[in-house]
Amino acid sequence: MLTDTHTHLYSEAFAEDQKEMIQRALDIGIKRFFIPAIDSGYTEAMYTLKKNFPDNVFLMMGLHPTSVKENYEEELEHVKQQFEKTKFVAVGEIGIDLYWDTSTLTIQKKAFKSQIQLAKKHKLPIVIHCRDAFDEIFEVLETEKDDNLFGIFHCFTGTLEQAKKAISYNMKLGIGGVVTFKNGKIDTFLNQIDLKHIVLETDSPYLSPVPYRGKRNESSYLALVCKKVAEIYGVSEEKIAEITTRNSKEVFGV
Repeated sequence: MLTDTHTHLYSEAFAEDQKEMIQRALDIGIKRFFIPAIDSGYTEAMYTLKKNFPDNVFLMMGLHPTSVKENYEEELEHVKQQFEKTKFVAVGEIGIDLYWDTSTLTIQKKAFKSQIQLAKKHKLPIVIHCRDAFDEIFEVLETEKDDNLFGIFHCFTGTLEQAKKAISYNMKLGIGGVVTFKNGKIDTFLNQIDLKHIVLETDSPYLSPVPYRGKRNESSYLALVCKKVAEIYGVSEEKIAEITTRNSKEVFGV
């Protein structure tokens, strides 16, 4: 059994064929889908997805860093309110993104910190989005470091040194399609990281693995990520599936 620890199955990219696309993944043994939030505009779509696939879909709640705008306090309030209504498995995806907008760094940091504290209050993991912002993310994590801080560094694309640092904050590394890219670089050192620190993800509809790079990603392509990771570690795909699913259960508690 494979677990996709990060997939936006409610995305508009799947408007035409959501159920068929999910069925393709289920048919090849991908049975668990962990769904990150973006902002309040997607909340209802996430709830509908959970209703349609109650045994396979697990929801997170949070405010994505690229949605941290002038109204971010209202959005954070929306996030907090959802926790009063529904059970979630993580606070995510949260973090800092300096690729799209550097002008919001101050409020991105505030939103990130606030949501880490929310996760601790509910004794839940965090799922981190980091783009062009490793130093800034680590700076915030350093101020929040304690036994209640844990989670996943989603779509990890850093160096070996950054991987070790992320792990030091009780984070597992989310490995997705980038591991199959020629210029992805993480394939050159990944086998120096103990498999107990790794989970698999697609981040669909984004970041399709080779040979679908540049096209719409979907959860069934997790099999290609698993195959590549198995090659890197020199073990069977079954072993990778077993260990990474076990790791996902350890993080999410389900």
